[in-house]
Amino acid sequence: MDPADAALRWARMWAKAWPTRDADAIVALQAEDGLHWASMFRPFRGREGLRSYVEQSFAEETAPTRCWFYEPIVSPSGTAAVEYWALGVYQGEPMTISGCTVLRFDADGLVAEARDYSHMQPGHHPPPTHLPPLPPAE
Repeated sequence: MDPADAALRWARMWAKAWPTRDADAIVALQAEDGLHWASMFRPFRGREGLRSYVEQSFAEETAPTRCWFYEPIVSPSGTAAVEYWALGVYQGEPMTISGCTVLRFDADGLVAEARDYSHMQPGHHPPPTHLPPLPPAE
């Protein structure tokens, strides 16, 4: 699968699955032996590793999250970067997450490696207006 198509599919699925806490949809994007770095100090290996991270993260959310994902930027080598913005309630407190995930895909378009860089800020802050979010998947 073309890396640009894989990155767009990844962004659209996260945008759909995060607010509904659909761990299965997110995990299905991961290669069996793929590596997900929740931060550079928290690696999660394979689909089951990603599932444990996603389910732990969803358990910390005490209200549904609104999120926006932006057009992936794909390098000539096939590495992609996807920015995102999310408003949620974590442990009872409103929180904004701003982040970017750097992705590398296998030949089937599954995530071979993801490195997530994010920042959390107390309160709800509107997403940036200079980046239009992706339209919903059809």
